[in-house]
Amino acid sequence: MKLFSHPLSGHSHRVRLAASLLGLTPEIIDVNLLAGAHKQAEFLALNPFGQVPVLEDGDVTLYDSNAILVYLAARYDDSRRWYPQDGETQAHVQIWLSRAANELANGAAAARLVTVFKAGLDHAAAISKAEALLGVLNTTLANSDWLVGENPTIADVALYSYIAHAPEGGVDLRPYTAVTVWLSRIEALPGFVPMQITETDALAALAA
Repeated sequence: MKLFSHPLSGHSHRVRLAASLLGLTPEIIDVNLLAGAHKQAEFLALNPFGQVPVLEDGDVTLYDSNAILVYLAARYDDSRRWYPQDGETQAHVQIWLSRAANELANGAAAARLVTVFKAGLDHAAAISKAEALLGVLNTTLANSDWLVGENPTIADVALYSYIAHAPEGGVDLRPYTAVTVWLSRIEALPGFVPMQITETDALAALAA
């Protein structure tokens, strides 16, 4: 199994985290995004959209981090805890995967793109979107340890990385107590692996 990723990509980290929680140890292949390796023909043959992560598992090649989460859980989790088999629970998990692809990507992830990668995005708008999602998450997690059901699922994995690293983009997590407790809960899971911290001016400002 090979995982083409980048150490500062939250999308990559969510797949690495899911694999580790499942006891899997893929070979990690760092893709040099700054050099444009993800836009070269060799990489585009793996993912025509030119994005990390990409997972190779034998003769299976997959891209899109949330799709890879579903694959790993369905293929390797015999307990069916991470992506339960009943339709209702799967639908609730998909709700949060959609939030990860929309509100999270356009909020906390986008804010971090500005501060870490100098992306030309509207930083204030991204922070506002991040705070709106955090408010919903905080309400949800005030009454539940996990986003769906009584156990962690790939819904929690999908949202963890960019929420945990939101302060690097200038998003203050301190008002969202239930969210910060949930982050600690994930970090205490057997097999947890952290994402590399990026020291940014926005992160330093929040710590001041």
